[in-house]
Amino acid sequence: MSKRPTGLSPVPLRIEAARLVLAIVSCAVLGAHAEKADREKPINVEADKVTVDDIAKVSTFEGGVILIQGTMRIVGDKVVVRQEKDGTRFATAWGKPVTFRQKLDNSEEYVDGVADRIEYDGRADKIELFNKASLKRGLDELHGNYISYEAKTDYFQVHGNVAATSSTPASSGRVKAVIQPPPQTPKAKPAGGKDASN
Repeated sequence: MSKRPTGLSPVPLRIEAARLVLAIVSCAVLGAHAEKADREKPINVEADKVTVDDIAKVSTFEGGVILIQGTMRIVGDKVVVRQEKDGTRFATAWGKPVTFRQKLDNSEEYVDGVADRIEYDGRADKIELFNKASLKRGLDELHGNYISYEAKTDYFQVHGNVAATSSTPASSGRVKAVIQPPPQTPKAKPAGGKDASN
């Protein structure tokens, strides 16, 4: 076995493991609205340490994990990826916080997410954000202690933290949402070209 030169990180990256981590966002966050072209882009992963157990089909990325594919970016302290025999993938990312960002398909908008832990269940096509969770799309925002999204059914669930103290509005433990009204279409002018309000 040859000795690795000093200063190089022993990072035996597995493309399948990296693709599973990508599933955290691209397959689940706000459904199939993520930038479709991202799936065809190369995956770039940086971490201080990577451990791959091919027999157990478990890969662990640790230390300043940065994963980028196209417009999607995930940053966390640790990511564990697991694959079942049938190919179903599961992933958990931890951080203080874990963050992700991805451009929406056919739009200039991005989806941004933050939580202490994010879990992806490939069988249910479900993403869960735990502890200090938030999602933002454009000017719309969603905050809670727990956010769940099931892509197959387009079903959201948000829970507050009932154990939180209510000493400040930010720590009230309640779910908070900011939802912008839909854009207004200009009113048509009546025949004759004059506005009805004149």
